[in-house]
Amino acid sequence: MGNYLVTGASGGMGSAIRRALAREGHGVWGIDRRESEGVIGADITSSADLQSAFERVRAEAGSLDGIVHAAGVYDLNSLAEMPEADFVRDFDVNLFGMFRVNQAFLPLLRRGRIVIISSELAPLHPLPFTGVYAVTKTAVEQYASALRMELQLLGHKVVVVRPGAVRTDMLPASTGKLDAFCENTRLYPCNAARFKRIVGRVEARNVAPEKIADVVVRALKSPRPRLVYCVNRNPMLLALNALPVRAQLWIIRKILS
Repeated sequence: MGNYLVTGASGGMGSAIRRALAREGHGVWGIDRRESEGVIGADITSSADLQSAFERVRAEAGSLDGIVHAAGVYDLNSLAEMPEADFVRDFDVNLFGMFRVNQAFLPLLRRGRIVIISSELAPLHPLPFTGVYAVTKTAVEQYASALRMELQLLGHKVVVVRPGAVRTDMLPASTGKLDAFCENTRLYPCNAARFKRIVGRVEARNVAPEKIADVVVRALKSPRPRLVYCVNRNPMLLALNALPVRAQLWIIRKILS
């Protein structure tokens, strides 16, 4: 049996991953801003918090066989209007937090796996108002590729999981963010209302977080894991991105103008 660290451990996907690993008899240590049973209270944007969490995991586990990155934020806003603090925060959680965790806990990893949960949007051309989320996740995948290239030299593997919509608290939270955007935007009032209907159709095709957890466990256990696992890809997004970029721009303009 192995020892695993899970970030975002109190969230929908993080909780499902912890449960799936524990059912198989593995030791699981979670970190999240919200401390709870089996979850260490630590903010991944704080190096001091992560150092404290590292000391505790080292004392209790001794070593790790894998790190799973489930922490993340999902923002919907316009790049022309969103506050700079929100833009910076999204990078701090989705990318820089991952960087901090890996640097902090790498000394405990013994020829192990790092599983990074990205998004189906990462390799696609972003839809309007998903820009900051898509940019952070694209950056995450470039980071994962670079990390994979380096850590193979130390005997570690890096795996990316790209889920589509997942049935977690992020879905109702995204609805709230869209409502706030529609109410507050000065540049896109009509566009935002139409976009909200599109997002509703995309997010309606969701899967349970346990499905993501099963894929993560498979990635941690497989002797030869895939570099990328895709789960619940949306046909509408795939069809749109199969078109030339100019055609995509034209379609979006027609739909949202």
